[in-house]
Amino acid sequence: MIRIRSCNEREVRPDGAYVLYWMTAFRRLGWNSALERAADWSRRLGKPLLILEPLRCGYHWASDRHHRFVLDGMAVHAARLAGSNVLYYPYVEPAAGAGKGLIEALGKDACLVVGDDAPVFFLPRLLAAAAPRLSVPLEAVDANGLLPLRAADRDFTAAYHFRRFLQKVLPEHLAYFPEEDPLAAPLPLRLPGLFKEIARRWPAADPDWLRSGSLAALPIDHEVPPVPGARGGDDAAGHVLTRFLDERLPFYGEGRNDLGEDVTSGLSPYLHFGQISIHQVFAALAERETWSPDRLARTTTGAREGWWGMGPAAEKFLDEAVTWREVGYNMASHRADSERYESLPDWARATLAKHEADPRPNLYSRAELEAGATHDEVWNAAQGQLREEGRIHNYLRMLWGKKVLHWPDSPREALSMLIELNNRWALDGRDPNSYSGIFWCFGRYDRPWAPERPVFGSVRYMSTESTRRKFRVNAYVERYAPASRTSVAPAQMVLL
Repeated sequence: MIRIRSCNEREVRPDGAYVLYWMTAFRRLGWNSALERAADWSRRLGKPLLILEPLRCGYHWASDRHHRFVLDGMAVHAARLAGSNVLYYPYVEPAAGAGKGLIEALGKDACLVVGDDAPVFFLPRLLAAAAPRLSVPLEAVDANGLLPLRAADRDFTAAYHFRRFLQKVLPEHLAYFPEEDPLAAPLPLRLPGLFKEIARRWPAADPDWLRSGSLAALPIDHEVPPVPGARGGDDAAGHVLTRFLDERLPFYGEGRNDLGEDVTSGLSPYLHFGQISIHQVFAALAERETWSPDRLARTTTGAREGWWGMGPAAEKFLDEAVTWREVGYNMASHRADSERYESLPDWARATLAKHEADPRPNLYSRAELEAGATHDEVWNAAQGQLREEGRIHNYLRMLWGKKVLHWPDSPREALSMLIELNNRWALDGRDPNSYSGIFWCFGRYDRPWAPERPVFGSVRYMSTESTRRKFRVNAYVERYAPASRTSVAPAQMVLL
């Protein structure tokens, strides 16, 4: 029950017409604790299960890129649930605010509502706003990570301390995994359809349009196009997971930071949109590694490798997918200011303030950064990959963030610019994990580094020059940053 939270004090209505699952964060039909809870209620009460999967358009950074990825998944759900005992209701908001009142209207005829409990973007505010307006219970279910959010009573400021905590408390939670298919057991007969007033005011999206319809009429950012070849949905997520395990995992430990290799999992956007569960990922990896819980180390030293009892590449991947991903969720669930500059460690804010007046020879506007029009062709290439593919190569993503500290007037403005660039263009943007990566560039989850440097102070420093020494970058630059995109005289490079 640690994953289930009551959002109001209403009583279950046994004579309601259905059990409503409000799918907003965990957009998948398998390995989903929230859907499992709703299905259990449906069977217990003998009432049909209704799944509402809405997609708003009035949120910041709504774009063709993000919409298309989500709609791909909604199309899969519509096809898979057609003819089943579950009534699937995909609602795509045609104008900002058009969906207002929908959850309250559906709640009037429900036995109860089950929702997704995720500390992601605007979703906590949705739950908080809906709870007092509903006349039935609203249960929020945490299906975010291997570690339940409420298993920790504080936020952790260092990955090492969080890793030690995981090693101490996670084993007991590994014994409780969500069902692979929560809809497999028989369910009550399907709800005949939506009530006419609801269907008229908030019409369900047409399945054909979900698959391939034009987004031109939606009031979203059409300058950020879908990523070519990137399909959303839990089916696509499963294929990406299989590809990673079959082709990339053996090279993950050594090749992850190599610009000439692409051995990352590719799962980040699917995890962000809830189209795959970390439990599914872990189960598939454990099967490949012939792993069992008795292989867990009995120590809680906080070591990055050796605790899981898997191979080196698998251990490296789990440190990224579990430790680093879930420490971000831990921060987001415990601190309301986790996306603001004030959440940086005291030492980081102090050293950045000390060096705020340091000379910054090259100042760029957000538009120039967005276009990849700086003097630094490696940075331009990273920005070019972000615009084109919705992602940045692992190592360069860190450099991409660090370099921006040099270019606006202040570190606060630099942070704001990075958040805008990332959340507009990255498929995994607006996520606690991507905020962790951005804030790490400013000192979160890190320590002071000597010597103090201009602009950075004691925040960890990274440079394009050292990157060029470590990696062969020419092919990457040629691929993502043609010479025509650079616009500042190379002579200024020596100043940075």
